[in-house]
Amino acid sequence: MTIKRHDYPTREALAEALAGGIAAVLVGGIATQGSAVLAVSGGSTPKLLFRHLASTDIDWSRVTVVLVDERWVPETSDRSNAALVRDNLLRDRASAAHLEPFYIEGLDALEAVGELSQKFGAFQRPFDVVILGMGTDGHTASFFPGGNRLTAAIDPANPEAVIAIEAPGAGEPRITLTLSRLADARFLALHIEGEEKQVVLERALENGPVEDMPVRAMLRAPREEPIQVFWAP
Repeated sequence: MTIKRHDYPTREALAEALAGGIAAVLVGGIATQGSAVLAVSGGSTPKLLFRHLASTDIDWSRVTVVLVDERWVPETSDRSNAALVRDNLLRDRASAAHLEPFYIEGLDALEAVGELSQKFGAFQRPFDVVILGMGTDGHTASFFPGGNRLTAAIDPANPEAVIAIEAPGAGEPRITLTLSRLADARFLALHIEGEEKQVVLERALENGPVEDMPVRAMLRAPREEPIQVFWAP
């Protein structure tokens, strides 16, 4: 397990620093490959980060934004991660970026896996940037304790790009990118805010079963570069 910790005194300072780091990697991807892919999580934590990132002066028309995971709801739902990203990230300069959502009208999550696997499997190179959150139960992406396909989702050797997963307390069925698809990102960061989640992170860094705290699977994923952990109170 190799991590690089970045602690900031305020959430504003964290958002500004992380946005700058993300932008630098995206610019590098565009320069070397002609395009870049940014994978982001939902929830309330990244809203401030998204707003900082949206005003960053890069060629957003060459950036594809994908979701780390999604609740199986349409974008009209206030629980939609895609809607949150459109409202908070795809604005200002970043309005030129392209979003690849998960939700497919008329299909349930399990039915959509084949089509989504083909779509996201078509990204041949590793994602340039993956930004993950973490819940107080130790989940990340939609790798929930007790999830019905958790073992497959966090298997670093699993060739699947996308999995449908259901778990107690998760609400709607979820679609999530797998650990194997996320962990090889050029820049992989865990974005954590609050004292409570700091305690959860410290527990996750201890020895223990990944099934109890699935974020451990990501923290232990084999990588050449360390996972960047950004925290603010």
